[in-house]
Amino acid sequence: MTDNTPHYRLMVVGAGASDAQKQVFAPYDRSVIATVDAANGAAVEAALTAAYRAFRDRDSWLPKPRRIEILSKAVAIMNDQVEQLALDAAREGGKPLIDSRVEVVRAISSVEACVEELKHATGEIIPMNVNAASANRFAATTLEPIGVVAAVSAFNHPLNLIAHQVAPAVATGCPVIVKPSEDTPLSCIRFVQILREAGLPEEWCQVTVTETRDVATALVTDPRVAFFSFIGSPGVGWSLRSQLAPGTRCALEHGGAAPVIVGPDADLAEIVPPLAKGGMYHAGQVCVSVQRIFAHESLARPLAEALADAAEKMIVGDPTRADTEVGPLIRPREVERVHEWTTEAIDRGAEVLSGGEPMDRNCYRPTVLYDPPEDVRVSQQEVFGPVVCVYPYDDMDEAIERANALPFAFQAAVFTKDIDRAMRAYGRLDASAVMINDHTAFRVDWMPFAGLRHSGLGVGGIPHTMHDMQIQKMMVLRSPEL
Repeated sequence: MTDNTPHYRLMVVGAGASDAQKQVFAPYDRSVIATVDAANGAAVEAALTAAYRAFRDRDSWLPKPRRIEILSKAVAIMNDQVEQLALDAAREGGKPLIDSRVEVVRAISSVEACVEELKHATGEIIPMNVNAASANRFAATTLEPIGVVAAVSAFNHPLNLIAHQVAPAVATGCPVIVKPSEDTPLSCIRFVQILREAGLPEEWCQVTVTETRDVATALVTDPRVAFFSFIGSPGVGWSLRSQLAPGTRCALEHGGAAPVIVGPDADLAEIVPPLAKGGMYHAGQVCVSVQRIFAHESLARPLAEALADAAEKMIVGDPTRADTEVGPLIRPREVERVHEWTTEAIDRGAEVLSGGEPMDRNCYRPTVLYDPPEDVRVSQQEVFGPVVCVYPYDDMDEAIERANALPFAFQAAVFTKDIDRAMRAYGRLDASAVMINDHTAFRVDWMPFAGLRHSGLGVGGIPHTMHDMQIQKMMVLRSPEL
């Protein structure tokens, strides 16, 4: 850290200066790239007070045209800063610049989707005058904000995840308090700065990098919070859900161990590039990253070897370089954990075809394991690292049963030229989405995105999140003229 290291103060209305600070490290070389004020209990209370006061004062609500104007201005500002936003996200989060650029474009698209949804979302007409009880009545609903939103986010998409949680709150008229990952708070801070530059009053969006987990818990579980949005690990998400105040609604997005079924007719030349990208993208730190590939025994070995060859050719290193394909893991302890899990699988009989070892304390070599045992951690849990496992099978139904055997269910994929085989896999895989001839990590920001079972609760995606952050308020009008 140098005297020129930028420092970011609390973005909380009415909060004083903080005595506590957090350092933000670049995961590639662990250099300190910024410091941020940490919110204590008093700062969280100030944030909640300001947000709740804004919501309770209906005269201060931002009308829809104003919200559209603010979000549209934010889009314009972001479009002018794409390269800088991408470089900043790559530096703090470790996602390679080529992919961080895509993330910034997606974040802009996410905000644009909020504007489009605002222009078209309406309430509904409720049928009346259909029996004696409903005679002489007209009923319709309008949309209103649900209340204060508390959003807790993850590190792996430091800009677009924030856009997915914050922009819908702004769009629907909900005051939002966002707690980014302490590993990657800078993209969040910049996004909220952009919203304020675009005209959003400060009390409608505040940022809290909390001192401790207890302080974060106090924010989330406060009875003034109407909606809790969480992206992160299942243990933390389910624990916080169990502590929510009565009436607080929530959406939880956790991880998975995404399965892929590869039929005997799949074309290796076509499927290896998307599978390699889906498995090694952002060093595997994606909740729907390709992890478990069940390939027909006639091509399992050739597929695994081709994936290993692709993995060996990937450029691993500094995420801010334009040619880097795989960056670091977020923290050194994650490199240690991934290596521990990989070593366990190899010791138990998995064949390592590529990787299998750290490059240094921050980066892990892209790894392909062939046929690890079913009861080791790389087969049972979300690796969240650049490790792909290939398992041979001779019966597709048996492969689907193995794919469904874990308590996680999110996105899955099947590669085949046979429409009947594809539809059979689609109908039988436990997943909220099945990609046919595409990798499991495919996503556009307006589609539904939902973890099932341990993998989450509720449905993400811009229009679905906006739906969750609103209530339908019904009016029933009685008149003899109706």
